[in-house]
Amino acid sequence: MSLPLQALTPDVCVAPQLTPEAMAEAAAMGFKSVINNRPDFEHGPDQPTSAQIQAAAEAAGLAYRHLPVAGGYQSPEEIAAFAQLLQELPRPLLAFCRSGARSTRLFLQAQQAG
Repeated sequence: MSLPLQALTPDVCVAPQLTPEAMAEAAAMGFKSVINNRPDFEHGPDQPTSAQIQAAAEAAGLAYRHLPVAGGYQSPEEIAAFAQLLQELPRPLLAFCRSGARSTRLFLQAQQAG
């Protein structure tokens, strides 16, 4: 399996929904941190939970943060929280949501706010 990544900068990438199994691959690719921007059960019971992904991420040696945000709107507080994570988490960093678009918007808005 190859992760469907989109590079935003040399050390920040986004991806669509990742599974717990993808965490080992992300670590093998050199990522140090993962941010999950998807609320649990947004797509129903077949979506992996943050706790499942966190356990796999930490087992793979990755720093993991869950910052769930709605698909249509990201508040100034959520943008600020994402900007804070960008500052504190080790890079390279991988953020994901349903399609990758929400994480991309958060990143771009965090960059503008900074």
